Amino acid sequence: GWFEMEALYSIDEEKLARIRKLKPWLEDPKYMKSVKISPSAVLKMMIHGQQGVDKGISKGGKPIEVMGLLVGRPDPENPSTIIISDAQPLPIEGFETKVVADDENVINYMIELGDSLEISRIDHFCGWYHTHPFDVDVNSNCFLSNTDISTQLQWQRSEDPNGNPWLAIVIDPLYSLAKGKPELMAFRVYPPQYNPPDNEVPDGTIVKDDKIRISKWGACWHRYYKLEISFFMSNLSRNVLDVLKDKFLWQNNLCSTPQLEKDFIQGSIEKISSLTHSLDSRRKGVDQSTQNDSGGGLFSFAPEEGTTAAGGGGSRGGVEEASFGEGDSSLSTAAWTAKTEQEALSLGRSHCSCGIHQLTKRIVFKGMI
Repeated sequence: GWFEMEALYSIDEEKLARIRKLKPWLEDPKYMKSVKISPSAVLKMMIHGQQGVDKGISKGGKPIEVMGLLVGRPDPENPSTIIISDAQPLPIEGFETKVVADDENVINYMIELGDSLEISRIDHFCGWYHTHPFDVDVNSNCFLSNTDISTQLQWQRSEDPNGNPWLAIVIDPLYSLAKGKPELMAFRVYPPQYNPPDNEVPDGTIVKDDKIRISKWGACWHRYYKLEISFFMSNLSRNVLDVLKDKFLWQNNLCSTPQLEKDFIQGSIEKISSLTHSLDSRRKGVDQSTQNDSGGGLFSFAPEEGTTAAGGGGSRGGVEEASFGEGDSSLSTAAWTAKTEQEALSLGRSHCSCGIHQLTKRIVFKGMI
């Protein structure tokens, strides 16, 4: 999420110098925990990534990977956090999982950027970013390839001892475009001598299925870890953004229909399947209860063994006291019915909203869609 943090725009140079001298990140391979990114840095990275996509497709090929450098510093108040204040695109183009900055012109360009940065800013180059513009899938393509890990490890070995903890950001521009929001992740690489816990993937969870690990994090899933990302902006920037959103971004509601996205459709299918299973389980319970009840009405149930009816005083009770069925056996019939109704109503409202949304667009745009 976005946070208003005026303090991040000011720098306590004395504290920063002290942190750079102490270099606590050298003592713990997972010392760095999080990244805070400014609006300008995010915007530059996303625009650069989209330019690579457009350039590749315009030539009749696949989207092109692009690369750039990150400008920032460790947070003096919280040294395990890196603050990214800016991003600088580099004239580098790559191909799947391989972006290498070994061209002499590129190296000279990076040196010139670094020299100008030392003159004009307190922040230093503190990381690099590149894109993975691969086909959109269930998982984003934000991971480190073997080449990425080698590149990042070289940077860490070079910069970390100089008081400048280095990180890598990977952006998935096509996934970002599909979702309508930036899809990016930040990583650091483990030193070769460090062995993470067994089956621990970059986000810190334990995954024993190798296919799942590789599909989400790549073949080198055990050699790097993920840092938490948040975004910050000043109060003034927030006010400007609110004005732009109110005046110019209202039309986004007419340009997209979340209910037609793949994730929403899949979620709806799963909810319908769950409701169907739940209803079927209850129906079987009703049939069984009716057969066992010699007094025999459809809405007169006997509680399961081990339960008592609150007002029945015996082996039988009213509708609200009955309790049976798979999945929700702990709920009374009335509570289960209310829960099922709410879930069904939620699904119905979503699909009605989708229909109204599409109809409104057809009316507004006079049948153009």
